Amino acid sequence: MTPLFISVLLAAMCLECRAQKDNVLQAKGEETAAAGGTVTLHCLYNTSSTAPSLFWYKQDGNNSPKFILSRVSRDDGNTEDEFKERFSSTLDSSNRSVPLKIQKLQLSDSAVYYCALQPTVTGNIKTLYKNLWSKDNRILHNIH
Repeated sequence: MTPLFISVLLAAMCLECRAQKDNVLQAKGEETAAAGGTVTLHCLYNTSSTAPSLFWYKQDGNNSPKFILSRVSRDDGNTEDEFKERFSSTLDSSNRSVPLKIQKLQLSDSAVYYCALQPTVTGNIKTLYKNLWSKDNRILHNIH
């Protein structure tokens, strides 16, 4: 029997980050793993913020990216209910990393995964969030 493989593409984004001081890096562009297994997607970040907020999103097909979880310095952050059982992450400020671990892999996990760093906003924060989030704060929009 041929094993079923899950393919995961990684993409990094930094929402309105200043210069190159604030950024995220997902060095490995693609991960492949067997169904039922576990994969860890790595994300490194640099920021001048003393309390960084990092996010993971999943985008499959032509759909908009879907929020998976957030991790905030000095806080556990939150995880969407549909991902709580199999998706986990810990913000490691000493290594400046926020890896995403996916367990019990399923074919439906094949997608592009985005690691994102919340911006350090000095301007109009209401405009920023109006442009990024839908009314229910679940779907990311208009990322340039």
